[in-house]
Parts: sequence; C-alpha cells; structure tokens
Amino acid sequence: MRTLVKTFTAAALIAVSTFAMAAEGPGSKSAKANVNLSTADFALDHYVAVTTEGESAGVEKLFAEDFNQKIQSSNAQNHSRNAVVKLLKKQKGEKLNCTVNTDIIEESADYMVAKVTLKFENFTKIDLVTLERVGNDWKVSKSINSYK
Repeated sequence: MRTLVKTFTAAALIAVSTFAMAAEGPGSKSAKANVNLSTADFALDHYVAVTTEGESAGVEKLFAEDFNQKIQSSNAQNHSRNAVVKLLKKQKGEKLNCTVNTDIIEESADYMVAKVTLKFENFTKIDLVTLERVGNDWKVSKSINSYK
C-alpha cells in the first residue's frame, strides 16, 4: 500500500512539474521583454549580437514586420523576415570567428543606416543595415549583404 501511495505521489509531482514547464513555454519570455530597443544604437548593438554572437533573446522584436534581406553575390538572394528569424534562432549560441566594425552612415530622429563589416580570415562581409523607429522601439527594416 505504501508503494502505491509513493508511486501516485511521484506521478503527481512529475505531472505538476511538467505542466508548470509547459506553461512557461520554450525559452524565456522574460528574455524577450528585457531587450532594450529604445534607441537606434541599442537596436544596432542587439542586431550585431544576434547576427555574430548567437544571441537569441528578442529576435522577433528586433525585425520590422516588412523586413527583408538581400544578399548581393553571383547568386543573388532575398530572404523574408520569417526566414531570417528562423535561421537566427537555429544559430542560437553560435559565435562567428570574425572582427566586427560598425560605422553609422546616416542618422536622423527616426532613421539610421549603418555599415557592419565582418572581417573573417579569408573574406569580408559587408552588411548595410537600415533601422527605423516604430512606435517607441527601433527595428531593423532592411539588410543588404555583399562579400569581398
């Protein structure tokens, strides 16, 4: 009888723990809320962290709804917001082995264009990033990549 009570107690504890974890969902929802995109500089810094350091918190919040990415190469490509977000989530925790240099090309109260240069051992990636104010936050609205 005691074994039966212990078994039911253990099963109940496992069920409660499982339901509690399921209620939180995958990942931390508080991490999404803690991403500060209140200035263009913060948003640009977060974009660099997401694309080069495998940061995944707030990825959905970082990109504008109409975001699009163009890759200029012999095989030119376009990627939608959903495709880029999905790819960046897969790369969670992966850090690129490169040096990063960021230059502000143009900046106004509601708009910024920045050049992010990623220098790898055998090539360089140049990412022209457009950010714009959307409500109280700054979002990445466009990214154009080229390689040297």
